Amino acid sequence: MADRQAMIDAFLKLLAEKGWHGFALRDVAEAAGVGLAELYTAFPSRTALVEAFLADIDRTVLDGTAPSLDPDETVRDRLFDTMMRRYDALRPHKEAVAALAEGLARDPLAALTLSRALGRSMAVVLEAAGVSAEGLSGTVRRNALAAMHIAVMRVWLRDDSADQSRTMAALDHRLKRAERWVQSLDRFGKSARRRGRAAASHAAAPEAPDPPANPAA
Repeated sequence: MADRQAMIDAFLKLLAEKGWHGFALRDVAEAAGVGLAELYTAFPSRTALVEAFLADIDRTVLDGTAPSLDPDETVRDRLFDTMMRRYDALRPHKEAVAALAEGLARDPLAALTLSRALGRSMAVVLEAAGVSAEGLSGTVRRNALAAMHIAVMRVWLRDDSADQSRTMAALDHRLKRAERWVQSLDRFGKSARRRGRAAASHAAAPEAPDPPANPAA
């Protein structure tokens, strides 16, 4: 466990100092004081090291989650608190995260590989906030939250305030906009269901019998 953390710490330090493309796994092993074979066994790629780092952040977020939901809190409130716990956990590693974001912008294959880890992290945020991340609707929620996270992350990376006020404002704005979108979608869905039920009821209604033929005609 100590060696695992030493490898991740060494990776983050090199990432912050040299950027995503500025070092190799051999450099990580040397900085961590472990053999290259040991490093490769635990982390066969730089993306594997990023995934491990994100998993540690996920655990920190979950460790700070209350065992039961507060019924007085809205989903938006819980998502806000959970996302801010995530940014707080990332804060000591901001230089490394900035270097990673810059590097992935020029490394689409690595970005695609890490998109799965980001999806898992967003599932952690949703579940911690009491929102299901399972099924088709959960996939939509994870993707929407990931897009929001990336947008807010750009603000967070430039936010040097002690209380992260700019980050909080950006997150609050995005969550409010998402909430309005969900409410609009819900109203549309209810309206569509009402129209569907009305159409089904009309189709199931018996047709009026034809009027009797006029014998005088």
